[in-house]
Amino acid sequence: MVQVSAAVKYTLGRIGLFVAVLAGLWLVDMNVFLKLMLALVFSAALSFFLLRGWRDEMAEEMAGAAERRRTEKERLRAALAGEDDQGSTPPTDDPDPQR
Repeated sequence: MVQVSAAVKYTLGRIGLFVAVLAGLWLVDMNVFLKLMLALVFSAALSFFLLRGWRDEMAEEMAGAAERRRTEKERLRAALAGEDDQGSTPPTDDPDPQR
């Protein structure tokens, strides 16, 4: 089975809610622009309650990605500073370590 990203699920859910609300409003006799605005507002409010699980899942996925980027950034900075991954000693301010 294909694993779908939480962000994709949440985005498709938001779009689906918007289309469903717009379809319901399409039967009402009013300006098209007003229908679109009402569909946007109502679908946003509904998604706050109906898509909470997917939103939380997406937030966790994004937090994990941010943590991985932060860890990789620290690893790359350490590598550029000449430190190895086995826990070398931190660099000192002494320009002549032979003394």
